[in-house]
Amino acid sequence: MSEDATPEYDNEELGLVAGLEIHQQLDTETKLFCDSPTTERDPAAAEREITRRLHPTKSELGELDDAAMEESRVDREFTYLAYDTTCLVEEDDEPPRRVDDEALSVALQIADLLDVSVVDQAHVMRKLVIDGSNTSGFQRSILLGQNGEIETSEGRVSIADLMLEEESAKRVEETDDGVVFSLDRLGVPLVEIGTGPDIRSPEGAREAAERIGMLLRSTGAVKRGLGTIRQDVNVSIAEGARVEVKGVQDLQGIEDIVRGEVGRQAELLAIRDELRERDASVGDVSDVTEAFAETESGVIRGALDAGGTVTAVPLFGFDGLVGREIQPDRRLGTELSDHAKRHGAGGVFHTDELPAYGVTEAEVEALREAVGAGLGDAVALVAADPETADLAIEAAADRAAAAIEGVPEETRGANEDGTTRYLRPLPGAARMYPETDVPPVEPDPSDVERPELLDEKTDRYVESFGLDRGLAEQVAFGRRFQLFETAVERGVDPTFAASTLASTTTEIRRDGAPVDNLTDDHFLELFALVEDGDLAKEGVPEVLTTLAKQPKLTAEEAVEVAGLSGVSEAEVRDAVVEVVERNADQIDEEGMAAFSGLMGEAMGALRGKADGEVVSDVLREEIGKRS
Repeated sequence: MSEDATPEYDNEELGLVAGLEIHQQLDTETKLFCDSPTTERDPAAAEREITRRLHPTKSELGELDDAAMEESRVDREFTYLAYDTTCLVEEDDEPPRRVDDEALSVALQIADLLDVSVVDQAHVMRKLVIDGSNTSGFQRSILLGQNGEIETSEGRVSIADLMLEEESAKRVEETDDGVVFSLDRLGVPLVEIGTGPDIRSPEGAREAAERIGMLLRSTGAVKRGLGTIRQDVNVSIAEGARVEVKGVQDLQGIEDIVRGEVGRQAELLAIRDELRERDASVGDVSDVTEAFAETESGVIRGALDAGGTVTAVPLFGFDGLVGREIQPDRRLGTELSDHAKRHGAGGVFHTDELPAYGVTEAEVEALREAVGAGLGDAVALVAADPETADLAIEAAADRAAAAIEGVPEETRGANEDGTTRYLRPLPGAARMYPETDVPPVEPDPSDVERPELLDEKTDRYVESFGLDRGLAEQVAFGRRFQLFETAVERGVDPTFAASTLASTTTEIRRDGAPVDNLTDDHFLELFALVEDGDLAKEGVPEVLTTLAKQPKLTAEEAVEVAGLSGVSEAEVRDAVVEVVERNADQIDEEGMAAFSGLMGEAMGALRGKADGEVVSDVLREEIGKRS
């Protein structure tokens, strides 16, 4: 399946059903269950480290969650970076405190925008998570409401549930022993919005996510930027299975993932049909180290020299299908390899790709003979230390057996190219159990006001402030719309404020200025200087760039540093006269037609120190003297 020949699938004929889970961090002062700030920290600022190993626990019914059990088989050590702002709750050394009032209020605004029916009493639950992303081994989650809906061009999409949760710790790096996490993000309030399975196309999934994202941003109380919002997508087709794809980062990615997962499931069903026609089966795992005793394959030789073994499993009737592509550059053999990697192996070799990687034809024949595989069969093998090799080949064998059944239900991770990889089984009901340390809350939706939607805000900016629609939309949908409204309330010209916050910041960002360092006070001080005539509008980009690079400065200090202190009208005239005299021949020939070109030269000479209207008036006057 080359990229140029990717088949088109009929979503309606295949019975595509999709749903979304949107995770959005809230921009609150403190975390959900303690008073720590929600500000992101630099890992280099960590004061100490905490080390843990996590293990699954049984639910109140004595059940163990399959996803947690598989995660626990991967032996890893987790290191957590703690800061001067880290509290005992985040370290799991103190019970959680009451639910944060601000987070609850924002979540209730979101419930209103989604037309969700809010529960009378909300209980905190523990969701088992032992991938290291939480020091306690579980995430606290609160069901706030159900039975909402949004409208899209493809019809109604139901909102199945709205959860208020604590964010997980931030993954910093992987080490030989495990994973390093940062505790600055752990406990940040987060809403999780789950839609019903009402989406029927990749485009519909994208539109639904876009609509929900707009509603969330309308509150003005959600965090913005990379990693602050994540989308998971649930996808299935009629004869396939529900697959949850985690970590889709952008709207285009949602469309690509849905389209790619439809194709993957369709190809897996085609493989299933072929395997059943061949009466395929999976044989027993065995040690085939002897077949590679003299191998010159780098991977296998390295494992054997380190005291490892080679294990293999015959896949009867699988010949040619293990190497069959199910997504661009991903094959059924890649799926087997993903499962093996979960148990520490580097991957899986299989006979659809051998001889290769230093494995000879003679070794392939010896391998086939060792496991009793014929010409119509395939063989998968793993080379690693004995324990890893056994676990990995068993996992690969189980995945091969699942291929005969069709599409397995599972959780997968999104890749940047629109394909997906296996992560773990889907979690079950045993994953959730009550949190006994936090009392229930009784949310009151009447305590909050319904926020103005961003598209409604755009219309208001056009009608009330006279902005053109493009600029109005840039400001309304940008992260600084509240700052824009504050500036206008203080008498700043709306078009100037809007273009500065939307266009000018974009321009200086493209030039490398770290605009995220700019604060509301920077902008408000800057606007005041312009309104008072102490800074020309033309000097705004340079002053903003200075503030972005030196955020501890005030706007007034940045004007001085940039060398843009205001000039007198006499100084403006001197600069303009110099430009006019330098271009006397052009003026004598063109008269006032020379104005446009000389205006740019005059403004350049003054470097943004003078207002453009003042310069324009003086230049026209001086050109007129020579006409």
